[in-house]
Amino acid sequence: MTSAQNQNTSGNGRIAKNAVMLYVRMFLTMIVGLYTSRVVLAVLGVEDFGTYGVVGGIVTMIGFVNSSMTGATSRFLTFELGKGNEKRLADTFSSALIIHIGIALIVLLLAETVGLWFLNNKLVIPAGRMPAAQWVYQLSVASAMLWITQAPYNATIIAHERMDVYAYVEILHVLLKLLIVYLLMIGNFDKLILYAFLMFVVSVLIRMIYRIYCVRHYKESHLHWVWDKSILKPMLVYSGWNFYGALCLTTRQQGTNFLINIFFGVVFNAASSIATTIQGVVKGFTYSSTMAFRPPIIKAYAQGSFQEMMRLMKSAMSLCIFLSLLVSLPLYIEIEYVMNLWLVNPPVMAVEFVRLLIVSAFFALITLIFTIGIEATGYNRQMNIYTGSIFMLTIPVMYVFFKMGFGVLYSYYCILGANVLIFVSNMVICKHLVPSIRLTDYMWLFLKSTLVIVLSVLPAIYIVRHYDASFLRLIANTVVILCLCTALSYWLVLDNSSRSFVRQKLYSLIKRIHK
Repeated sequence: MTSAQNQNTSGNGRIAKNAVMLYVRMFLTMIVGLYTSRVVLAVLGVEDFGTYGVVGGIVTMIGFVNSSMTGATSRFLTFELGKGNEKRLADTFSSALIIHIGIALIVLLLAETVGLWFLNNKLVIPAGRMPAAQWVYQLSVASAMLWITQAPYNATIIAHERMDVYAYVEILHVLLKLLIVYLLMIGNFDKLILYAFLMFVVSVLIRMIYRIYCVRHYKESHLHWVWDKSILKPMLVYSGWNFYGALCLTTRQQGTNFLINIFFGVVFNAASSIATTIQGVVKGFTYSSTMAFRPPIIKAYAQGSFQEMMRLMKSAMSLCIFLSLLVSLPLYIEIEYVMNLWLVNPPVMAVEFVRLLIVSAFFALITLIFTIGIEATGYNRQMNIYTGSIFMLTIPVMYVFFKMGFGVLYSYYCILGANVLIFVSNMVICKHLVPSIRLTDYMWLFLKSTLVIVLSVLPAIYIVRHYDASFLRLIANTVVILCLCTALSYWLVLDNSSRSFVRQKLYSLIKRIHK
């Protein structure tokens, strides 16, 4: 075996290990998240659950910003790790933290002025629930401040490829969420306020654990005052454009909730919250694999290994499509039965929302591969201008549709259309910044994945049309889709490198079983 092959095998092994640890984290989050969503909906009721979704949505909104800013900071830290300059690495971390503290203060100012005015004057809150909504809002703002300043610490863990840390901390997070549900059921207090307060306490505890871990294990994560323009200027420019893109995304997300609230009421906000929870499960499974690929792709670019960068991006795209289809196809076909099994009485329109968000999530996930490639170059201005503008334009388009009397589903049609446009946009921008990338490879991969979808779903559609909804039909459709999707994806979607890696792991597993 050549040295290049050895390096690829070692890299694949590290990526696989990190992906497995991230899946452990995601699996625990998914199981507990689905359970707690059901219990919280039952305890709070549809109106309070919808109120928390639209008012406490600032935490979700800032979560999108935080994920984007973490990715931006991780790019600079990973780049410096690839270069091996420890002093510049430490200065980069401190610069990032100073920038994020500034962003947090700006967000706090906006939240306590414009945001508070919007809550009091524009949102449709059920009668008598405004005081509770105020508590939810202020606790959400406090959580948001923690999330923003957390980004450099999360970025440090990602840059060092210590994905197992996320899995271990998530076990604690999961246990605390279960404790929240128990306290919510037995607590003799306003359930909505109690839920918001407990979520805030858990948020504080988890963020502190991550920070203490970083301070103890990575010497660059000690804050010190630094004003190096050679670091601050590119980071401010890069983070500024990333922040613009993330802010546009969160405006689209929360703006959708606001418009649904204003035109249709909190009942539909409850349906939207449930749909977003399920979308998070679908995206989370696949996002875990792309997160494991991010540091190697950026390091390959930093070292000038463009062939290795392209190999990693193609492998990431193949795996992203495969995992996305494994989760989303059975769920799309059987979502109505799953929702009734899970929630008993799901909110109105929740099923329709979920189906449209599943399709939207597929385009968002494969777009993420090109986003990583663009971020590796350090030139993210064009991407965020186009992406952010498309996100922002969906809000006035939704407003026009609602004003014209179109139904609530048109908000999700707008989201789907925006995600398709962003997929095309990021693909073209990535090609412009990294000319050696062959777009035909990715388009061919997308077409083959479409063929996999059609061939995998046809038998399931036949089963749905000829048999009534039941647990047996759910199992049958899941097995049929998983078997067809796995076999077809192995031959049509996975590249040679990924297929070779899968075969090696299967042979190793078989040998262990025989021993």
